[in-house]
Amino acid sequence: MKNQTYSENKKAYYDYEILEKFEAGLILLGQEVKSIRNGHITLTGSYVVFNILGEPNIIGSKIPPYQPNNTQPEYNTERTRKLLLNQKEINYLQGKVKEKGFSLIPLKVYDKNGRIKIEFALARGKKKYNKKEKIKNRDVEREVNRELSK
Repeated sequence: MKNQTYSENKKAYYDYEILEKFEAGLILLGQEVKSIRNGHITLTGSYVVFNILGEPNIIGSKIPPYQPNNTQPEYNTERTRKLLLNQKEINYLQGKVKEKGFSLIPLKVYDKNGRIKIEFALARGKKKYNKKEKIKNRDVEREVNRELSK
């Protein structure tokens, strides 16, 4: 099957310094799978946390119903969804998240061999001056490329 990306969180690359990337499966309802395959998922503002039992969950992602007129009334578009990871990865990530300044941020949702996967990253928030510096360097690089292409 063709691997397809359904949604990307481009703002995460701007707001966070990406340290490590991880891949996990998602536990979804049938209508959520259909909705995601139509490209209706929003990752902006979502993050991964561990519940009391130590299970990773994604919070804040929005998956609208596949057929709005034919949806159960109790369906919540922003419900907490469980991620599927190995116990070794869970233990590693729990230890890292407890350290100050680290968080788990979803980067993209994609299809891999017929299964919907989520890629998330262990990230550290960038300071405002780091963001401005990155924009400045990008503008300088763009100007240099323009001068060289003339």
